[in-house]
Amino acid sequence: MPEGPEPLDWQGAAIDCGACRHAARLPQGLCGPAWACVNDRYARRIERFFLLGPELADAFLTHPYFEVRAQAARRANLFRLPHLLEDPDPSVRAVAILRLPPAQARRLIADPDRAVRIAVAHRLPPADLHLMMRDEDPAVRLVIVRRAEAGTLPVLAHDPDPEIRRAVARRVDPAWLIHFSGDPEPLVRRAAAERIEPAHLGAFASDPDLRVRHAVAERAPRHVALRLAEDEDPLIRETALLRLAQLREESDA
Repeated sequence: MPEGPEPLDWQGAAIDCGACRHAARLPQGLCGPAWACVNDRYARRIERFFLLGPELADAFLTHPYFEVRAQAARRANLFRLPHLLEDPDPSVRAVAILRLPPAQARRLIADPDRAVRIAVAHRLPPADLHLMMRDEDPAVRLVIVRRAEAGTLPVLAHDPDPEIRRAVARRVDPAWLIHFSGDPEPLVRRAAAERIEPAHLGAFASDPDLRVRHAVAERAPRHVALRLAEDEDPLIRETALLRLAQLREESDA
């Protein structure tokens, strides 16, 4: 079914199915105007063309329109993709990185385009992830934090982006979480309080943020729960009292 904008080619000219070298595919339902067409400038139609004819992808890896090259790269033979790592368009380079073996990703660690470096961060072998921990883009670093070995994460514990630090707090060895008690971002401190060993929760018990103290109250050992049972906030007091009741039940069991 036709969809999207008017069917024009990548240079803005009208599309002539009769002049297309793939016209024989039209009666077979393998392409169609405003639906599945490699000559169209609309990405979804190009993508559908290669979904219906993946065997044609190799022939379009040098097409002048970047969208055709990018969509062809998703279906082409892997052995034809390495040269696309030098393609002038970042979307093409990113597709190639995501399909090629992880070892190839190292070639584009310093690519000028963030989308390409994000693709690289998704594909790098774990042993190479440290090479991108200082990338200038937080989106790249976030991928690294989510994939890196937990033992390497303290390197990013003081990252300027709070979302990075929060991700570190969710994965780093619990023994390291005490260092987040003074983090300027409450959500980072809460992430640490949710994972730290209960014996060390006292470091977060006087936190100025209600959300952090609530996380402490839910897991607190008895002496910390007793402190929070006198907290100025009624929600914290209630949670601490429930925690004390839970601890009594566990000791009586």
